[in-house]
Amino acid sequence: MPSFLKLNLPSKLPSRRQWTQFFKLLNPKEKKVFFSFLFLFLASSLFLYFDFYFRNTIAVPQEGGRIKEGFVGQPQYINPLLSFPSEIDKSLVELLFSGLMTYDQNGEIIPDLIKSYEFKDDGKTFEFSIKENAKWQDGKPLTMEDVIFTIDLVQNSKSLSLLRPNWQGVTIEKISENDGRLKLKQPYSGLLENLAVLKIIPEHIWANIQPENFALNTDLNIFNPVGSGPFKVKQVKQRKDKSIESITLTKNDYYSGKKAYLDEVDFIFFSKKEDLISALKRKQIQSARLESYKDYDPKTFKSFELTELQAPKYFAAFFNLQKKIFSEKDIREAFTMATDRNEIIQSALESKASAVDSPILPAYFGFNSSASVYPFDIEKAKSLLANQDFVAKDGQTVKTVEKLPKFQLTKDLVFGNKGTEVERLQECLAKDSDVYPEGTVTGEFGDKTKAAVIKFQEKYASEILAPSNLTKGNGKVLAGTREKLNQLCYPAPTEETSLSFSLTTVNNPDLIKIAEILKNQWEKIGAKVEIKLLNEEEINKAIRERNFEVLLFEESLSSIPDPLPFWHSLQIIDPGLNVSGYENKKADELLVQARKYYGQKDPNRQKTLEEFQDIVIGDAPAVFLCNQDYFYLTDRSIKGIEIKKIVESSKIFSDLSNWYVQTQRQWKK
Repeated sequence: MPSFLKLNLPSKLPSRRQWTQFFKLLNPKEKKVFFSFLFLFLASSLFLYFDFYFRNTIAVPQEGGRIKEGFVGQPQYINPLLSFPSEIDKSLVELLFSGLMTYDQNGEIIPDLIKSYEFKDDGKTFEFSIKENAKWQDGKPLTMEDVIFTIDLVQNSKSLSLLRPNWQGVTIEKISENDGRLKLKQPYSGLLENLAVLKIIPEHIWANIQPENFALNTDLNIFNPVGSGPFKVKQVKQRKDKSIESITLTKNDYYSGKKAYLDEVDFIFFSKKEDLISALKRKQIQSARLESYKDYDPKTFKSFELTELQAPKYFAAFFNLQKKIFSEKDIREAFTMATDRNEIIQSALESKASAVDSPILPAYFGFNSSASVYPFDIEKAKSLLANQDFVAKDGQTVKTVEKLPKFQLTKDLVFGNKGTEVERLQECLAKDSDVYPEGTVTGEFGDKTKAAVIKFQEKYASEILAPSNLTKGNGKVLAGTREKLNQLCYPAPTEETSLSFSLTTVNNPDLIKIAEILKNQWEKIGAKVEIKLLNEEEINKAIRERNFEVLLFEESLSSIPDPLPFWHSLQIIDPGLNVSGYENKKADELLVQARKYYGQKDPNRQKTLEEFQDIVIGDAPAVFLCNQDYFYLTDRSIKGIEIKKIVESSKIFSDLSNWYVQTQRQWKK
């Protein structure tokens, strides 16, 4: 290398003493420039490091942490056989117990304890295998014996399980320790749904307890329930009055499914909604289901996330078709057309709902609807009422109907006749002293009676004699004379049917508001509506006895829609849920046929239900109003909530294994 290119580079870095000498060589201005550049260098290096780190890593869930969930009310039975209809009990059961099937984040039914399954014999046989590693939280194996034990209990009337109707006519056989077979009398589309709803209970815990005593075992139903779900009960705290203050759940290490990230979940119980909302504001709890969207204030809950969950349920006003006023289709159509659903949604539910025209929720399930729905049209509604002879009278809308009179003259009567009809003739004539001054009632048609008939005929000559071209009475009671006598003395009584009825609903803020709007809307077509508010026990009694005229109620479908319990004619009598008393032979046939398509996505079942839907819409047994989603409020620290569709509010927890509050960064692959 040429000598002029050689550099005299130092053999080592300057020592610390040399660096201190370096700074002595710099004047203040040079020092300021040097440290400025040094700061920029370090800041840039730090920025580049973190930029590289965050671009090449991702935040992933980390195990650990806990959340506190709030509820209004008290737990009663953390027991799959007794938990209905309490949302609190069902929510706890969802986390503590496993079913053969469960729901995913889209509301679809997927295996839980089941490892594999197959339909055979055109859907009348269901063979399945359960996971070999399935265990109860006490470490004992969960086997086919537990499954058989649970189904037998549900079918036993002494267990008082509300799930019993869903399992009638189903038999279960054990093939091996982990394999079983369900036999049905006919294919049933709702079988997978039933397998998801039913949670399995341990035979070794409950076998020695009589079914009729299940509800009395507070220890197993509250303090120490034994399940096979992702969590188990760690602690139950009671207040001085023995009410439950909180239940702490901890991770179940024996769970056969995906292990939860969270270590613990606290369920905190409040006596009223206001206390729960206050606890959310103070962040004493991190999550809760809101009773109504109106409970959500974005300004107050800035650090919370509101999740809207679609659910297959809807509000409807069900006509009691056993009541005479609603027996005519025109009347039901009139009230349907007098209903403005948009006003209900905007005023009662604050836009957090959508209009519903069908009993099978086509928007939720992806069905089509070819039926002509009823538009909001007040004038058309009034016209339909007029078709049924309802007219305005003294500020009300009434219909006048002639009834059969208790008595009328029916025979031709002449001189010499005797009997009851002659007595009635004489009584009628005696009402006019000018016609029959003697007024005697003998039952014999003599001279005086004949003379009275002649006077009567000539008094009403224009109506009796003139039509027959007569000028003088003949004293014979024939058709014309008899008609006038009946008109004056034995007229057909009339009955006025007022367009008035009661609208019965639950004492719930949203339903009360909807009821008030319906009352105002229907009164615009002349109806007089009385709102009756009942508590839950009273409304259940009214439904069982069909003791209502119009029922404003919320009806819930399942993830595999099966409207048969709500609309088949055999379900009119309790415990059937056909509250309207609706009967249509073709609709019955379609409902039975739809159950035979056992595949979740069978297009034939969809087509059958769409045909049923069009029939019901055409018959108008109810005014279908709107559906409202569930509203779930969570602190933004809670991540992983991906569920969007649920069958009922408790199913929000079917996805809880994916929730987390702690994260760690991991290099991208």
